[in-house]
Amino acid sequence: MQLKGKKVAILAEELYEDTELWYPYHRMREAGADVKIVGAASSPDVVGSKYGYPVKIHLRASEANPDDFDAVIIPGGYAPDRLRRCKATLGFVKNLFDQGKVVAAICHAGWVLVSAGVLKGKRVTSYFAIKDDMMNAGADWVDEEVVVDGGLITSRCPADLPAFCREIIRVLS
Repeated sequence: MQLKGKKVAILAEELYEDTELWYPYHRMREAGADVKIVGAASSPDVVGSKYGYPVKIHLRASEANPDDFDAVIIPGGYAPDRLRRCKATLGFVKNLFDQGKVVAAICHAGWVLVSAGVLKGKRVTSYFAIKDDMMNAGADWVDEEVVVDGGLITSRCPADLPAFCREIIRVLS
């Protein structure tokens, strides 16, 4: 129970990537963390994945207090393009980042980091298709399975999930 007493938010919105939400959700719970699914301010109570798998939203970003969380995990899929349009979501992520807490993003979730304005001077990775977006936001982009730069943890794709979750748990422990 390495994460007993830790509280982790996982962001969710319509068309999230199934494995990038559920794998971290179960790994964090298995390690003892209290995990909450946080939706955008206008999210419905249940959102569907790229393949139609539903997840219940526990609270909206506009209701989530960053001081109550130790980490946020942002899955990829098409959801990040929706999440980045929500000011409350971006504020939640930026606040956690500014507090030096764990902010973890995989695949296309880097778009949320771009819009939250947290990448300048940071070493990161992401799905290769958003490499230019990450670099244009001031990041030092590398092609590695997982990159840890302080509390910022990034990975490229579902195949990187074991390394991604391992590093989240290590940094949070």
